Amino acid sequence: MNTSVKIAGVTFQNPVMTASGTFGSGLEYSEFVDLNALGAVVTKGVSNVPWKGNETPRIAETYGGMLNAIGLQNPGIDVFIERDVPFLRSFNTNIIVNVCGKSTEDYIEVVERLTKKEADLLEINISCPNVKEGGIAFGQNPKMVEEITSVLKKHAALPLIMKLSPNVTDITATAKAAEAGGADAISLINTLTGMKIDINKRKFLLGNKTGGLSGPAIKPVALRMVYQASHAVTIPVIGMGGICSGEDALEFIMAGATGVAVGTANFMDPYATIKTIVGIESFMKKNQIGDINELIGCVEENNRPFGGCM
Repeated sequence: MNTSVKIAGVTFQNPVMTASGTFGSGLEYSEFVDLNALGAVVTKGVSNVPWKGNETPRIAETYGGMLNAIGLQNPGIDVFIERDVPFLRSFNTNIIVNVCGKSTEDYIEVVERLTKKEADLLEINISCPNVKEGGIAFGQNPKMVEEITSVLKKHAALPLIMKLSPNVTDITATAKAAEAGGADAISLINTLTGMKIDINKRKFLLGNKTGGLSGPAIKPVALRMVYQASHAVTIPVIGMGGICSGEDALEFIMAGATGVAVGTANFMDPYATIKTIVGIESFMKKNQIGDINELIGCVEENNRPFGGCM
């Protein structure tokens, strides 16, 4: 039974990886999860200089998910290379570094520092606010998506995965823009913008007023966008958004995703990634599917009996 997939020329032993910001660099989770079993570890966002993040409170529970306004707090690229890279390189799994920045120059500085020695692929978080454009997120304007992708492609030594924001009118427009800019793959979705109010204090519950909504509540939206994006581009798609099980992951794969990322579920269950892998393998065994690649995008065949997916 083959569970391996290929994204941007890199082979993953299985399609399951972590979602940025929910797994750190794997150190805390390594007590529960054998990182060697994962297709990849996707790191928390890494910037050119340390970011302290937003003011507290920064986390709030919601129905079927959570809101976060962490603000991409991280110690910066120097600490990441010195502390996290040696740890991650001790495992037999792919490393995908999530890169964040407030200007094109910020992104360039980080991608130029990362080579095959430090990582296997780069995931560019274009939901960051572009301070030079009045704070609009890079990923909300297709023209800006294409421009930053094109610029970073010239400076990066590693394949680029552009992480798309769902806070747009047409996800296919930004997906196509990333591909036009030279992206090697895209990942989606990032969090949806949300809010919660403490009615007793009559105040916003988050210090930042708004935060990113993630978890099972956003899965139907994420699944729809992954389906649309995967049919709009020819490059691989990594799907995420509310994945908690093998069944969830398979929905994204059948919708067109080559890889899947488990995020908020890690907070509820540190074994979520491993359980997702086991769930996929059990499904394949039960249905006598010899190669997981046969399932990618097979929902197009759903007018036929189940066997039409193979």
